[in-house]
Amino acid sequence: MTDAEAIPRSGGARPGAFAVWLQAVRAPSLSAAAVPVLLGTAVAARDGYFHGWRLLIALIGAVAIQAGTNLINDYYDFRSGADSHASLGPSMAIQRGLLTPEQVWRGGIVAFAIGAMLGLVLVYLCGWPILAIGIPSVAAGYFYTAAPVSLAYIGLGELTVFLFMGPAIVCGAYYVMALTFSWSALWASVALGFLVAGILHANNIRDIETDGLHGKHTLATILGRAGAIRELITLDVLAYATTLIALLARTLPWTALLVLITIPRARDQIRIVRSTTEAKKLNLALMRSVQLHMEFGILMIIAFVAAAIFKW
Repeated sequence: MTDAEAIPRSGGARPGAFAVWLQAVRAPSLSAAAVPVLLGTAVAARDGYFHGWRLLIALIGAVAIQAGTNLINDYYDFRSGADSHASLGPSMAIQRGLLTPEQVWRGGIVAFAIGAMLGLVLVYLCGWPILAIGIPSVAAGYFYTAAPVSLAYIGLGELTVFLFMGPAIVCGAYYVMALTFSWSALWASVALGFLVAGILHANNIRDIETDGLHGKHTLATILGRAGAIRELITLDVLAYATTLIALLARTLPWTALLVLITIPRARDQIRIVRSTTEAKKLNLALMRSVQLHMEFGILMIIAFVAAAIFKW
């Protein structure tokens, strides 16, 4: 039996090719790559550095690598059995028969190639530090679920996401603008990194039972449901605590207090994971995690842009 024959076909009219690929790359999740790039750029703008073309290249490159990571993740999760037709993942393009596993894998490779080529342009424009950030980022994206490393299967998913979608992207974007690094960018990236790790962790809390059955050892399966909920709370608290510490140290502008507006979103996320074990309802907690990261990041960007405009 071929892969195409083994995959259940979804009923109803088939979406167009563009809509299928948008679903496959999990378009809403791409904000997790775009927001850190924009944040690093905003920090640089406050320090007097901005280059429009470099921003565009960095933004497209980061989003391409994130899209590639999502596609390769879906391919290997399908191969391992961690994602089946009964799963509640955000893409499910393979399980619904919209794309074959090979199409998803090839799409991931193309996305990585686009991200890598744009990264090489930035290396030419900005120097070797971009290469030092870019190579591990691409490797982490591919081997997040791919053998023989499979970082997500050995409890290293949250750490990987924190490092490469927090400090690596934010500080890398700052370097693209300023050709140097910044303590402000680092502190802002750490706060945002905790929340992007929270997106993954909320996803893993939802999938805690099915992941355990298929040998996917996430932090959620290792800690158990109660411990996993405590970790999610800790990630949220650390994001706000890091911001406040950086404010007291005058590393972030006082306008960064804007991020406190998002606390009700964080509370709602925690309320959901503490009140239910039903996977479908926990999808809402995952959505809240995505919204929290996006809103926190946008408010932090606004804080730095305002500080740049008004010289705060």
